[in-house]
Amino acid sequence: MKQEIIGDIAHLAHVEMLTPKLEESTHFFTDIMGMSVSDTNGDSVYLRAYDDYEHHTLKLTASKQPGMRHFAWRAKSEQALQRRVAAIKKTNFAIGWNEGDLGHGPSFQYTSPDGHLTEIYFETQKYKSGINDTSALKNTASKFPARGINVRRIDHLNLFAKDVRAFRNFQLENLGGMLTETIVDNLTDQNPKAVWFAVNSKSYDLAVTEDHTGMTGRFHHVTYATNSREEVLIAADICLENGIYIETGPHKHTIQQTFFLYVYEPGGNRVEIANTTARLIVDPDYETVVWTQEERKKGQAWGLPTVPAFHTRGTPMAE
Repeated sequence: MKQEIIGDIAHLAHVEMLTPKLEESTHFFTDIMGMSVSDTNGDSVYLRAYDDYEHHTLKLTASKQPGMRHFAWRAKSEQALQRRVAAIKKTNFAIGWNEGDLGHGPSFQYTSPDGHLTEIYFETQKYKSGINDTSALKNTASKFPARGINVRRIDHLNLFAKDVRAFRNFQLENLGGMLTETIVDNLTDQNPKAVWFAVNSKSYDLAVTEDHTGMTGRFHHVTYATNSREEVLIAADICLENGIYIETGPHKHTIQQTFFLYVYEPGGNRVEIANTTARLIVDPDYETVVWTQEERKKGQAWGLPTVPAFHTRGTPMAE
């Protein structure tokens, strides 16, 4: 009998991105991506896409180097939070409780086996739209911005890890969710080279790929979703016209079938603009899709080669 899936995590909540160019990065996310500033505090700017229901999904913080300070999960309930905290406390990666931050209540911090600072919380501040940004549709968190790319919501996070197996095991055993897809070296040894975790009906909220530099704890990219594939194409033109470096795409991923565009924000962090189409995973005993490295040499869905920098370029960069 298969072990029951732990279902205590609701979704990826937010990412704190470090940037050496806070003003320029803020301009990118507001004027190019179409996001809104929900608050500021010291050297940090809090932002959200127009249909993100929480206070923020992105926190930009000034730093000498680009990268990620932390990311967060929201639990499904206070009871679910306590269950996950109890599990994490039994590992060597627990740090402890803090009082929270702007937009959310107390959170429990821990590190991934690779060193990524992570937190989990339940109590949150839901965004309340005002006179200037209330949507005509009551089921939308705020008005369509009609600015830049008009990203709708945070979609997923991708991290680099030196030891993908350790990260995979820790995540499934202590945080839960489902392993929807994986890349392995071969079908005999099945050493994981990349993993994709789902915690809800989306096909993934977190991906972890092997860092070919051998470094630990690095950020690969954060992804925001658009309403359609056509908007990803328009996003490419918007980036082109505004001098934003396009790394690869637009194209369709083989894994998870996401329609993608990868760019770099001014601070040096990789950002993906994507449309995940209508693909959901609702099968309760879904079988993990396994790809070999040999199969992945074929590139993306329509033949576009995977750029070599995908395996080495993360933030912070190697000295």
